Amino acid sequence: MPGTDAREAARTVTGAFEAPQHLPHLPELPARGPGADMLGRTAGLLAEMYVHLEPSGWRISDRPGRDTRRARAWLGEDLDALEEFTQGYGEGGARRGLKVSAVGPWTLAAGLERRNGEAMLGDSGAVRDLAASLAEGLAAHLADVRRRVPDAVPVLQLDEPSLTAVLRGSVRTASGYRTHPAVDRAVVEGVLRELLAVHDGPTVVHSCAPGVPLGLLHRAGADAVSLDLSLLTERDDEMVGAAVEGGLRLFAGVVPATEPDGGALSDPAGSVGGVRSLWRRLGLSPGLLAESVVVTPTCGLAGASPAYARQALAYCVRAARALADNPQ
Repeated sequence: MPGTDAREAARTVTGAFEAPQHLPHLPELPARGPGADMLGRTAGLLAEMYVHLEPSGWRISDRPGRDTRRARAWLGEDLDALEEFTQGYGEGGARRGLKVSAVGPWTLAAGLERRNGEAMLGDSGAVRDLAASLAEGLAAHLADVRRRVPDAVPVLQLDEPSLTAVLRGSVRTASGYRTHPAVDRAVVEGVLRELLAVHDGPTVVHSCAPGVPLGLLHRAGADAVSLDLSLLTERDDEMVGAAVEGGLRLFAGVVPATEPDGGALSDPAGSVGGVRSLWRRLGLSPGLLAESVVVTPTCGLAGASPAYARQALAYCVRAARALADNPQ
């Protein structure tokens, strides 16, 4: 989310409780600076593993320092705000979803540096240690969310924008002249499976990069995959159809993450036309749409104005309702 005010962000994302289609989430506010960014925030969750900020990026440390403490303090501030604005969340006895996000193990391994300045991705032992630390930290984080919002059903989202690059061997080394070798798909799948198994509730893997490996993510245990729908091509139809028929849900990014040229969003019903077209090409039952698709922005809203972010979230709810009411 844009801005630096945790309470305002929490008020925004919880402001549509009256709409059953709405999925509130714990906001991230990277505009606050290092430690509130995607990598720094998740690094602050790590158990018995610490980081500090170098000019080249986040690097593993021997002990917790100022940067780790700042990341944890901002996360605590965000949780306090969320707890405040979710009072009465379970009124009426209905338990509802509440999404929390963290960087997944492969994007984290590609983005965090070892002490020699190279990505942790280049050392398989370091990757295993990182994944184990992340799993322990995520378990504690989810327990904290359950304690603060006891009537919510936490939905765990792992953000993996670098996953495709890891699989293709296109993550560059520190010098920039070489790339790290592609990681075996079975290894990638196994590590993700262990991370997703930390949570006994719904899980999502998000990537707004091209070439999201839906089948791999589904086999790893993801209940849903969140992606930019505009990046799918007809070449992906077979993969998408097999995954959806196998029970995978799609968080379909169809709402622009920043204000479009002209300043106005199109009609909500028209914005989900791509979803309907995909469904027709796949030959899937229109009745499955409401069960299988969640309408989302194409990626995070941190680059938007606060006003547009509010508009985009409300627009997602209206578009989802239009899709459910008229799946054909």
